[in-house]
Amino acid sequence: MSQMNVNEIKNFLPHRYPFLLVDRVLELEEGKYIKAIKNVTHNEPYFTGHFPDKPIMPGVLILEALAQATGLLGFRTVSSQPQPDTLYMLVAIDNARFKRQVEPGDQLVLEATLLKRKGIMWVFDTKATVDGQIAASAEIMCAAKKQEGAA
Repeated sequence: MSQMNVNEIKNFLPHRYPFLLVDRVLELEEGKYIKAIKNVTHNEPYFTGHFPDKPIMPGVLILEALAQATGLLGFRTVSSQPQPDTLYMLVAIDNARFKRQVEPGDQLVLEATLLKRKGIMWVFDTKATVDGQIAASAEIMCAAKKQEGAA
């Protein structure tokens, strides 16, 4: 099992502030499982409009955080080094469920298990929890795509 800090994460994911939604990887077993965290702070830009009097992390961003975690698992499964010519693109979300609101001060725990991989397609079972309670869950499908002319 390996861990990653935010600087290592930025080597694998193209996302940057304000859209990098994984702060740390706690556990990662290539080809199997990842457990990561997103520290939710009141400074997040979306809280000014969602909702000013009762800030709640948008569900689509919880799913995006889960998708970013699956990208890290995918990248690390195929290589221990960053692949600057490859992107993992979100292609489907099935059976998404939202069970608990996520608010400033929460630590969102992101977990993904690789269910299957066929060619460029990857399917993951994911869940996001806060204090052991499920905030969201979904089956996420991603595709690895080589980028033309990447450095």
